[in-house]
Amino acid sequence: MPRLPRQAEALRPAAERLVRAVVASCDPARLVREHWPGDFDTSGQVTLVAAGKAAPAMVAAAIDHLGDALTQVVAVYPPGVPGTDRLAALGVQAVEADHPVPTASNLNAAARVAAFVESMPSDGTLLLLLSGGASAMLTLPADGLTLDDLAAVTRALLRAGAPIDELNAVRKHCERLKGGGMARLASSRTVRTLILSDVVGDRLDVIGSGPTAADPTTFTDALGVLERRNALDASRAVTDRLRRGAAGELPETLKPGDPLLARVRNEIVGSNDDALDAAAGFLRAWGFRLASVDRAVTGEAADVGRSLACRLRAIPDAGRPACILLGGETTVTVGDAARVGGRNQELALAAAVELDGDPGLGVLAFATDGRDGPTDAAGAFVTGETAANARERNLDLALALREHDSHTALEALGCLIRTGPTGTNVNDIVVGYALGARPGV
Repeated sequence: MPRLPRQAEALRPAAERLVRAVVASCDPARLVREHWPGDFDTSGQVTLVAAGKAAPAMVAAAIDHLGDALTQVVAVYPPGVPGTDRLAALGVQAVEADHPVPTASNLNAAARVAAFVESMPSDGTLLLLLSGGASAMLTLPADGLTLDDLAAVTRALLRAGAPIDELNAVRKHCERLKGGGMARLASSRTVRTLILSDVVGDRLDVIGSGPTAADPTTFTDALGVLERRNALDASRAVTDRLRRGAAGELPETLKPGDPLLARVRNEIVGSNDDALDAAAGFLRAWGFRLASVDRAVTGEAADVGRSLACRLRAIPDAGRPACILLGGETTVTVGDAARVGGRNQELALAAAVELDGDPGLGVLAFATDGRDGPTDAAGAFVTGETAANARERNLDLALALREHDSHTALEALGCLIRTGPTGTNVNDIVVGYALGARPGV
């Protein structure tokens, strides 16, 4: 067992190794290979569509299984993800698209995918490989809406701190491929979807906005999201469409029990549970006692960070270091703030303020896709000494929190964790460390 240092700051190298171990445990290619459906029929023609941050790795693994059955392949992914250099040699039509706010590239990608599906032979099979980011990347507006409408609503909901299920409820009722739209487009063909989940709770209708899944949400639900998040004015065209749909003037998304679903199978090959299991194994091997493992963590990032810090202070001293492990995805209600940050960085910054003066405590928070919010950092590692370091540099951490400027503050303090795009995405991991834990209260 490694000998643990006495202060949390000295754990940073181990924290960075934990990040690498977690990302490796969620390698999309390995997960596709391990969970490949044994009953997949390769006797006919297969059209392969991959969309999301893990698309290059997932599509490469699937091609190994499909052989001569594969007739056409398209992969949609964001710029910078690893594994794209192999796609041309594999005969993949590669299309870049942006995230999280859709652009003209996303519109082009979605139109290419729709054309692929529509051109399939009537007895063919559609294999969809879905991973985080696919909702934004497959943007095809419904009749009467434009790309600008969808981008405006997306920006408004993100700034309002809307969780992904709310954002995607709106998307499903404003676009053609979401809410079972791709399954409808495939019509009578067989559809198999393999999914790397980036959604807390692994809801099929929320992951990628459920292109091949039944949608339990309604136009009324989507309109309610805009009302709760004060986003009715983001796009008049979107609001009018949702009101018409809520009044029964527009057809709903694909609903549970629809006969079309008899030809569709959706299967999850990896999720945040894989990341949590890898983190737990690493921490045990490093000599930590797991005081708690919390799954499906959501809520305001700063609140979760403060709560975690308080829980760390309350851990009783059981004779060896302890930790609290969280998995899930928080949100940040930005409002009118125009600073730079991300949910994991905000969580860590809030924890650093709360941990002030206790050098034996630390918090690591990171996004498994390597990009936390609109920044180039995956997250951050802070300790009970971070706030004192900030005072020495005349940095006001409380102000940075209020202005949602976590990235600027944590970069100045050398607290950021950078991995670059990882090519996977299974939500976030947060670890609270307690070295020389204080007596319980």
